[in-house]
Amino acid sequence: MSFGPMDTVRIAVVGAGVMGLSTAVCISNMVPGCSITVISDKFTPETTSDVAAGMLIPPTYPDTPIQKQKQWFKDTFDHLFAIVNSAEAEDAGVIMVSGWQIFRSIPTEEVPYWADVVLGFRKMTKDELKKFPQHVFGHAFTTLKCEGPAYLPWLQKRVKGSRGLILTQRIEDLWELHPSFDIVVNCSGLGSRQLAGDSKIFPVRGQVLKVQAPWVKHFIRDSSGLTYIYPGVSNVTLGGTRQKGDWNLSPDAEISKEILSRCCALEPSLRGAYDLREKVGLRPSRPGVRLEKELLAQGSRRLPVVHHYGHGSGGIAMHWGTALEATRLVNECVQVLRTPAPKSKL
Repeated sequence: MSFGPMDTVRIAVVGAGVMGLSTAVCISNMVPGCSITVISDKFTPETTSDVAAGMLIPPTYPDTPIQKQKQWFKDTFDHLFAIVNSAEAEDAGVIMVSGWQIFRSIPTEEVPYWADVVLGFRKMTKDELKKFPQHVFGHAFTTLKCEGPAYLPWLQKRVKGSRGLILTQRIEDLWELHPSFDIVVNCSGLGSRQLAGDSKIFPVRGQVLKVQAPWVKHFIRDSSGLTYIYPGVSNVTLGGTRQKGDWNLSPDAEISKEILSRCCALEPSLRGAYDLREKVGLRPSRPGVRLEKELLAQGSRRLPVVHHYGHGSGGIAMHWGTALEATRLVNECVQVLRTPAPKSKL
């Protein structure tokens, strides 16, 4: 089947977490002449992205060149920085926060790759470190926090505003989307175990407490990434856990007690926190983000797929950068569809 330059290319985006929605918005901004449908069985506030604290402090993916990770993070930071400095900030759930990342021993890498992307990055002073008697070193900086429960509806509004459709449907097999759609973008996260047959992706369970402690204004993150205090728009996120291969979405009361005591060791005033709510999310983890094209074939049928998933704990920190890259891949697929097949010379 060949497309004229004027024919609409029908694109389905599977998944409505931060990856699916941001990719849908990027495609509608950057790929002319296409229609976009977001299809998912889960939407905000039921997604992993809704549980995430959404702090822009990126992980390091072992299998990905640092330059590429830095680009993803910088693209995301720039995108959210523009929002935080606009009238949309509150609606989109993006705020600016300052605080400390603290270390119990001096790190081998004193300056992380993202140090010049966040704002005002510096080593903590001796006096600042007095607040944390168990820690010997730290970074102080200002970064952004992007909150799923506001940001996802804001993205959904943008998808609809550019005439995109949003469908609630559970997809069991990407071939269900053929022939209604010409290109599929797979942003299904852990769903890719089934949808893409990816055995490399696994859950890393995160349990957090969302509490009221309006007097806490600075973030505090232990360098292990296991204990953190992230003040947000309407609550403070206390964490956390990193339980590989654990699929359990029910909160564990023992873990909650342990998280609270770890956080109180860093910020004793949290003893006065109230209205504690437990949340659990399963981070979609794999050795590296999967960001690539695949041409599915069944007999004579063809279905171009762009995979965009597997960000682990870095989903919100990296989402716009990887969505831009996924959109470039979609654009390549569109160009191929619009290129007329050579006439056979029979």
